[in-house]
Amino acid sequence: MDGGNQSTVSEFVLLGLGHSWSMQVLLFMIFLILYLIIVSGNVVIVTLIITDPHLHSPMYFFLANLSFIDLWLSSVTTPKMIADFLKDSKTISFAGCMCQILFVHFVGGGEMVILVVMAYDRYVAICKPLHYSTIMSLSKCFGLVLTSWTAGFVHAMSQMAVIVQLPFCGPREIDSFFCDIPLVIKLACMDSSDLGILMNADSGVVVVTCFILLLISYTYILLTVRQSSKTGASKALSTCSAHVTVVVIFFVPCMFIYVWPLNITWLDKFLAVFYSVFTPLLNPAIYTLRNKEMKSAMKRFRSYYMDSK
Repeated sequence: MDGGNQSTVSEFVLLGLGHSWSMQVLLFMIFLILYLIIVSGNVVIVTLIITDPHLHSPMYFFLANLSFIDLWLSSVTTPKMIADFLKDSKTISFAGCMCQILFVHFVGGGEMVILVVMAYDRYVAICKPLHYSTIMSLSKCFGLVLTSWTAGFVHAMSQMAVIVQLPFCGPREIDSFFCDIPLVIKLACMDSSDLGILMNADSGVVVVTCFILLLISYTYILLTVRQSSKTGASKALSTCSAHVTVVVIFFVPCMFIYVWPLNITWLDKFLAVFYSVFTPLLNPAIYTLRNKEMKSAMKRFRSYYMDSK
């Protein structure tokens, strides 16, 4: 750690996802379209929830925050990746690399906690319906969202406090499309094996803790509804299926990157693309196509827009 101020590396080289020019052009077109869909989809959700009074409830307040986080998560890495597809030299400055690490873990940690908050909201709504409005008050909702952002920030800073002190003086090639801690630590001019385990453990605690809290919430929901109805299990799954789907597609890649790293380059790249691109892409579709209130809000918004013309 003593060499933290002796860093001679001013930039890193990102090897990206493909090598041939034709593949680069194809990936550029695919990910550009996907990113535009991500931006438009999440912006639509946030706009609908803000403008439609029918959606002014805790569940949709948390959903708006999730969409905002997804938009930010994708924007940390995807625009740079898209631009690099058309460049021969895919470099990123040392400061830019550190910023990517900071915001990926800040936003990613915040998303994990907001998913736990959403599960808690569904738990209260299903298991304690008579007390829902009292428990999920406006101040409580703002406090829970603030907690998610604070947890993400603390997690990111705990990672940055270590990695910015590392000496980088030689290798600078990162075999991915963005900077992430496991890959950057390997480039440090020191034996970083123990440090890599420590940093993965730091991220693993966040991932596993949030995942366990989610399992507890949905288990209580399932048990509560089963006790009140013969078809309770199917109703519980129907009510929470969107949440469970989002949890699975976000947490599974994170677990294999930070908790049980496989160290298989192509698979690591696929998992990184999945949670940074496909999760923000799928969330709007999951929550709008499976949600009657969101569909109705879209119809009302479209009718209002057409009438105003």
